[in-house]
Amino acid sequence: METNLWHPVALASAVQSGPVAVTLLEQALVLWRDADGQVQAWTDRCPHRGARFSLGQVREGRLECPYHGWQFESVGRCVQVPALPDFTPPASHCAITHACREAHGLIWVQLEATAEDPGLPPFEAETDAALRKMNCGPYDVAASAPRIVENFLDMAHFSFVHEGWLGLRARPEIDAYEVQDTPRGLRATGCKAWQPQSNLHSTAPAQVEYSYEVTDPYCALLTKVPEAGTTAVAGWRESIALYICPVTPESSRVWFRLAVADFDSPDEKLAAFQHTIFTQDQPVLESQTPKRLPLDLQAERHAATDRVSVAYRRMLARRGVRFGVI
Repeated sequence: METNLWHPVALASAVQSGPVAVTLLEQALVLWRDADGQVQAWTDRCPHRGARFSLGQVREGRLECPYHGWQFESVGRCVQVPALPDFTPPASHCAITHACREAHGLIWVQLEATAEDPGLPPFEAETDAALRKMNCGPYDVAASAPRIVENFLDMAHFSFVHEGWLGLRARPEIDAYEVQDTPRGLRATGCKAWQPQSNLHSTAPAQVEYSYEVTDPYCALLTKVPEAGTTAVAGWRESIALYICPVTPESSRVWFRLAVADFDSPDEKLAAFQHTIFTQDQPVLESQTPKRLPLDLQAERHAATDRVSVAYRRMLARRGVRFGVI
């Protein structure tokens, strides 16, 4: 099931003139741009003698194997064998190609196509011209993708992991909220948390209203709106998308796509706030055992504040997800 989904594998800006090696669902891939600037995603193995394409180079819009210089065009077919200048390679001399798209500043790959394309996970804020978009990451995390998604959905840890930023020990209460299933996953609304500094421009502690949405097994969104008058930017609002590449069942590569009402701060300043928050989460995520998320609801204890987490685990079980879970 996981191989039919679209997964982020690299920043689009990271794929330029040469091949780039990535790993998705334990499969080694190579990314490169053809003569038209279109990104290609192939299995990182030359069909001749199994050398890694990612050790080669792109020459005149073709991917060249580092071992014997065989050259392949964008559809994956070998078009030149230097040791045999007069040889026309047959169609069987081809690389294994995968569907690839460029969106949200990232390269997305689908390992196995399906009759009905599930499409990329949606991000409504992407088309909102009043919000500035930028990506943060990647972060390489020794935790399963589902553990990272569940952490993203969890508000009860704010007062402890993010004390002084997104929470305070003296104000740990989380009010009841609603969770609903959606065609792509689930949505949690009416989520509220008292936060000393909910965003880069906070000027006072605020009650912040959150909404969460799981848009694919390994992707999620949040929107947050603080009380009026508690930020230096009038009408502040933001949306954050969590995009995860499941590298192995117990390791992941993570990006955050920010959509914020701030066109003045430098990228570095916006990224620094997100970096602070996630690097507070990361050691806790990497400490969790088992690393793979248990779908058996009796395997770990739950409280009322975990309602969205329980719904997420049920969603994964319902959809037949097996990578990164037990």
